Amino acid sequence: MNAPAQPALTRVARFPGLRALAWSGSDLYASRGYKLLRARIENPSDNLKWQNVAQFHPAWYRQLSVTNRLTARLLRDGFHALAVLPSGGIVAAVPGAIITLRPNESEFRITHRITRGTRPLHISAVPNGNIYWGEYFDNPNRDEVHIYASADAGATWSAVHTFPKGAIRHVHNIVHDPWQNCLWILTGDYGDECRILRSSIDLSKIEIILQGNQQARAVALVVTGAGLYFSSDTPLEQNFIYHLNREGALSQLAPITSSSIYGCRAADRIFFSTMVEPSDVNPDRHICIYGSDQSAQNWQPQLSWKKDFWPPRFFQYGNAFLPDGENTTPYLAVTTIAVSPDDTTTSLYTIEE
Repeated sequence: MNAPAQPALTRVARFPGLRALAWSGSDLYASRGYKLLRARIENPSDNLKWQNVAQFHPAWYRQLSVTNRLTARLLRDGFHALAVLPSGGIVAAVPGAIITLRPNESEFRITHRITRGTRPLHISAVPNGNIYWGEYFDNPNRDEVHIYASADAGATWSAVHTFPKGAIRHVHNIVHDPWQNCLWILTGDYGDECRILRSSIDLSKIEIILQGNQQARAVALVVTGAGLYFSSDTPLEQNFIYHLNREGALSQLAPITSSSIYGCRAADRIFFSTMVEPSDVNPDRHICIYGSDQSAQNWQPQLSWKKDFWPPRFFQYGNAFLPDGENTTPYLAVTTIAVSPDDTTTSLYTIEE
């Protein structure tokens, strides 16, 4: 029997200097520096128009550094995570702060100063109105780590769960599961710090589902009716894509060439990206997009870029960002950074058999 066909990806639009952040149906939100833009993705080849949504006013030196591609990479400028709320408001992460945009306003306001690390990797908004993010910082002393929540559209924040000292290094991601109305929490980085946890929607009950090895060290997780698909994020071992079904059975689906921290759904397919994180185990100098067939059991690399020559310690690992949110279009959005020739560029691809 022949294996199901892999999707073909054809680039139909390219936007230099733009970073895709989140989908909301057919609306794609993206940033250029500290300005937030939005476009309705219906036919990208027809002169797609980006509309200004809002802006954030950072410290004066970031207003200067963000105007140059390399200094923006060096200082990790711009938006790093974004969630569109059911109320129409928006919550985002920028260096050093969580910022909030109220409906019908045009400027973000700082609603929480981040004192440990610079920003969370992801922000999760759930249908009941709650918003969650977990602390992500180096944490060499393994201090306690908080999950923050807001019940008032991002106006105020409080720590609603605390991992005790020595439990984990930091939180990688929090993902809402609409099929079980629960949260999945991913943590790292070593030994028992690597966890995939299932939580009640209010975090009053948290249980460990996977723990204790580098293959449970994950950032990217995609939820479907059939269960969870996630990719491992380790520089210490071969990385893989996994499926955890609703009965709790774990399947290893495919090897990937390096660490992976972004995943998404598009046109009923699932995609994960890899990054260039140099290590003895993962020496590849290319980032890849892996896509599934319709069964989500067969995976192949679909797109690839080579890391540029700028040192990753200062100018970031080569990576491909896949926006969060629910995408109802037949298009895949990818933002590549620190690669040649598409540094700091967003591309849209059609997904076809």
